[in-house]
Amino acid sequence: MPFFGYLAVFLLLPIGVLAVEAFRATDPVTYQESWSTDSIVAVTDGAYRRAYLGSLQLSATTALLAAVLGLALAVAVLQAKRGRLLRRLVLTASGVLANFGGIPLAFAFIATIGTSGVVTALLGDLGVGLGGFSLYSMTGLGLVYLYFLVPLMVLTIVPALEGLRPQWREASDNLGASSWQYWRHVGGPVLAPPVIGATMLLFASAFAAYATARALVGSSVPLVPLQIADALSSNVLVGSENLGKALALGMVVLVGIVMVFYTWVQRRTQRWLQ
Repeated sequence: MPFFGYLAVFLLLPIGVLAVEAFRATDPVTYQESWSTDSIVAVTDGAYRRAYLGSLQLSATTALLAAVLGLALAVAVLQAKRGRLLRRLVLTASGVLANFGGIPLAFAFIATIGTSGVVTALLGDLGVGLGGFSLYSMTGLGLVYLYFLVPLMVLTIVPALEGLRPQWREASDNLGASSWQYWRHVGGPVLAPPVIGATMLLFASAFAAYATARALVGSSVPLVPLQIADALSSNVLVGSENLGKALALGMVVLVGIVMVFYTWVQRRTQRWLQ
């Protein structure tokens, strides 16, 4: 009961408020409130549409890259000789780095490879530039997101990799199958659901990230969380106060779809990991 009470107050109630207020509108002349779909229609066009597309592009790109890098790192750690200590170190570091974000992370990158960062200044003294790379761009923001998404992928996928039973590989070798055939018919199908599910989790994490993007790029990169923050800060026209709630509702719907798919994939994975 305490859990469901917490869930109702801090999750279901805010979503319910968003669902109601997103369909409310205020007349700019009379200030009368009425039911309307104007806010829902407005967030699907113009700058708000670009914000959704920017968030989707950034989240999908960083999720795919983090999934590939995190999977490769997890496989390398588990297959390393004398890897017990290395495994503990990597998992401990991943647990810390996966939760290191927000303003401290943005400041760390600014101090390192920002315009006046330590590495930037050092390369400048050596006559080597960053090749036109800018930390304060979509590419730079994606690089920062990888800092906490790759460790999150490692934490998520290691249990699935450990679920690959050695007997399956031994049976495959005894039957004369090659390494490619093993991964094509055994290892790949078993790992596909958890990898897909972990990628969806990374997508949702990147899509909902706010503080890092706010501190790093401000409003120069079109992202939905930044647009919501501007709307909640009253940076909207009179009569458009519910635009932020409509944006948030769309964000909740998208993340909800992703998490439902993630839950379905995880259930399918449990059959192989038991």
